[in-house]
Amino acid sequence: MAGCLRRAAAMAAPIGFASLIAAPAHAAGSEINTADTAWMIVATALVLMMTIPGLALFYSGMVRKKNVLATMAQSLAAVTLISILWVAFGYSLCFVGDGPWIGTLDRWFLAGMTMDSVNPAAKTIPEALFMLYQMTFAIITVALVAGAVADRMRFSAYLLFSVGWFIFVYIPLAHWVWGGGFLAGMGVLDFAGGLVVHLSAGTAGLVAAKVMGRRHGYGSENLSPFDLSLAVMGTGLLWVGWFGFNGGSAGAANSRAVMAIIATHLAACAGALTWGAIEWSTRRKPSVLGMISGAVAGLGTITPASGFVAPWHGIVIGIIAGAVCYWACTWLKHRFNYDDSLDVFGVHGVGGLTGTLLAGVFATSAIGGTAGLIEGHPQQLLIQLYGVAVTFVWAAGVSFILLKLVGLFVPLRVSREHELEGLDISQHGEALQ
Repeated sequence: MAGCLRRAAAMAAPIGFASLIAAPAHAAGSEINTADTAWMIVATALVLMMTIPGLALFYSGMVRKKNVLATMAQSLAAVTLISILWVAFGYSLCFVGDGPWIGTLDRWFLAGMTMDSVNPAAKTIPEALFMLYQMTFAIITVALVAGAVADRMRFSAYLLFSVGWFIFVYIPLAHWVWGGGFLAGMGVLDFAGGLVVHLSAGTAGLVAAKVMGRRHGYGSENLSPFDLSLAVMGTGLLWVGWFGFNGGSAGAANSRAVMAIIATHLAACAGALTWGAIEWSTRRKPSVLGMISGAVAGLGTITPASGFVAPWHGIVIGIIAGAVCYWACTWLKHRFNYDDSLDVFGVHGVGGLTGTLLAGVFATSAIGGTAGLIEGHPQQLLIQLYGVAVTFVWAAGVSFILLKLVGLFVPLRVSREHELEGLDISQHGEALQ
């Protein structure tokens, strides 16, 4: 994954899944590098940790007690469901073949993948590891959407929507940007998911929040978080996991991965400080919720730029992220009167959009091989803007259609009685004591 991905070349002819076990680990002529492989195994584990337990804790700590388990269940469901679909056809459609719109099914259920085969997008690690690493991105992207409709979406509807959204939104976007599709061909920069992950998930969350309507009691009752300590722990796990998210997107254990990690950490710090400072100046007290929101905003905003910018750019981008995402989660949200329960659009959608554009401003050729506006290449900013527009329109339009289609089969949201009772009991028959 990463802005350095080249157009995927045609894969070897399928020779059967059994070869995954039978082939030698180090065949003659293999380009697999043990250091890169070791780092990418760690990065894969870190990104998976971002969903469970990271996102599960982060989201569940911000809902009411009666919905904690149901919120965690959505993250868990995303892990299990998307993992199977990714192996079945998701990886192949995203990263096998060089068509401008979609890949091929040559790697259907990993057919033809051997222990020493590599993907042209990551030539120094086993293809199986590249497949697994990319799986963790698909998982967390689908899981992110759930935060916008927390406290009110029926679990069965969430599962159906997740399947459809993965197939018709995530897979095409991942191929367009990272798999050699038309956006990659245009030169759109998205190192680790500003478009594919954050803007797409945030946009879907916004559409879902509008389609499903506001929670009962929104704006009139106390909907404060049950346990912010869970959210703080979740933030910590997300923060550390983001080192694998952005650093791993270099695809190797190299200096670019290190630069991406430094920029990521500094952006998170700057985002948390900026959001906290704004609250301090306007509300006289910096809230814990605000500081962790600022940190995640910084992390999401630096994501598309992390492998293209210098470390100090991370500080600047983090400051911008804290201010812009705070505005989106307060003024913008109230102005358009939508109930994005956990501010998926305000933090991830707006952050991903902002970071993608800033990548076009701050991109440094000495780091990522591409110059941005500051280095005298203003066209890159226009290319980034085009990528943002395509992602927003596609994610919004398809998400709206999918929600309407799912609603024809099962109700999208629980009944008023079940919402008041809590989703833990009504959807899963369990509750915290």
